Amino acid sequence: MASYGYSPSASGLASAGIERHGDLYWNLPPAELAERAVRAGEGVFASNGAFVCTTAPHTGRSPNDKFVVDEPTSSEHIWWGNVNQRMSAEHFDRLHRRLANYCAGRDLYVRDVYAGADPATRLAIRVVNESAWHNLFAAQLFIRPPTGSTLDFTPGFTVLNVPGCKADPATDGTNSTTFIALNFQKRLVLIGGTAYAGEIKKSVFTVMNYVLPRSGVLSMHCSANLGANDDAALFFGLSGTGKTTLSADPERRLIGDDEHGWSDSGIFNIEGGCYAKCIHLSKTFEPQIYNAIRFGAVLENVVIDGATRAIDYDSAALTENTRAAYPLDYIEGAVIPSVGPHPRNVIFLTCDAFGVLPPVSALSAEQAMYHFLSGYTAKVAGTEKGVSEPQATFSTCFGAPFLPLPPSTYANMLGQKLARHGVKCWLVNTGWSGGGYGIGHRFSLTYTRAIVRAILSGALTDVPTRPDPVFGVGVPRSCPDVPAKLLTPRSTWNDAAQYDARARELAGLFKQNFARFEDVGAEIRAAGPVG
Repeated sequence: MASYGYSPSASGLASAGIERHGDLYWNLPPAELAERAVRAGEGVFASNGAFVCTTAPHTGRSPNDKFVVDEPTSSEHIWWGNVNQRMSAEHFDRLHRRLANYCAGRDLYVRDVYAGADPATRLAIRVVNESAWHNLFAAQLFIRPPTGSTLDFTPGFTVLNVPGCKADPATDGTNSTTFIALNFQKRLVLIGGTAYAGEIKKSVFTVMNYVLPRSGVLSMHCSANLGANDDAALFFGLSGTGKTTLSADPERRLIGDDEHGWSDSGIFNIEGGCYAKCIHLSKTFEPQIYNAIRFGAVLENVVIDGATRAIDYDSAALTENTRAAYPLDYIEGAVIPSVGPHPRNVIFLTCDAFGVLPPVSALSAEQAMYHFLSGYTAKVAGTEKGVSEPQATFSTCFGAPFLPLPPSTYANMLGQKLARHGVKCWLVNTGWSGGGYGIGHRFSLTYTRAIVRAILSGALTDVPTRPDPVFGVGVPRSCPDVPAKLLTPRSTWNDAAQYDARARELAGLFKQNFARFEDVGAEIRAAGPVG
């Protein structure tokens, strides 16, 4: 056995329970990792130099295979249920032994990184992989310490990512051969049975969603950018709502595209890279993301031409969930280190496939809390098997799958920060106009960008609003560069009665979902739909 690269200690991986292994490759440069991945047959280079691989059969996260260990130091704090499924300490230890035995004699790649751009609250993370490309992913997604500075690195959490190791549900307490298991007492994450790299990213985010709030810092599933006047903005939204696209604005500097913390000092990126969904990626509409995909970037499940290696961003042959991972400094003008002041605006993004929410609404403090807890968007026909009609999706705090603590923990912290810093909140609908999915059309990205520009420039701040008759939110009477008719969705439908029926249907789904928040005050509950 031998170690290559910058090894922080002679003890190897013994502290993570991996005592038998082949050669260890510590903190190799991204270029070398990409070359090794191609030589090992883990993927190929595209014509633009990006590394391309497939992760089938898992081309997305496996939420039913994620577990949190029920142990005495964290059990009373965890939001137990479908999101955080219980795993016994005994089953975790069995899985850990299985994974350690699998690693015996195998070469492993080790990456020492940080989660959190603010040195005061960052967490040291060690990621161990059996494949070079997963280690490249970790190197590009998290914050890399300066070369050579990891010699005294002590991990606060370790992620063991070994896709080839499969669980035995009959003895390991899992639901399938796939497992993502978090143990807060042992500060250890085990991932096996899936090659989808997003499991690494979101496991670390789940850890930070446990660690940060318990130290007084709000962790958030949002993107962030910074204007020329030192005005920061946060963008919350589920997949497909435009969170990454709208925060990557050539007129503003990107702080981060997905995960942030909000402390008493301001906001900071939890990651050092971006993980953009790139189905139908366009150089015209998303130039920053398009140009960031080059040598060093990782493309998951993106289709390329076998002869020319040209990328087909429009193909969903493998999945709609095609992904690109690249370091933050691949975005021109990105904020490095990725920290910023307290935000002036918070934007909640939704993709309403029912076609009934206004494209932009001003929210009161109570409405902001209502929509944060709701976390609404909609799935549309064709994106998932069996989905033929728009389906409302509610993910509390816009990130329920990654919340180990009760939602009220994050909601209360957000409400306090919004009030303390006088932050304005908006609801922006990037979904359908002129009718729901199949009848109307997706709201123009050009107009959505105009709306966001108006919010961030302050041009909408003093515009008179009128309450939406069903949802109660404040709809601006005008917006620069957007036809006034489009701001009132009912006026864009050919059949007003059909609009009314659809709006009442969605309002009912909001109320039905919100009924589960029993501990929410009456003023927040009353801030929901009124129709």
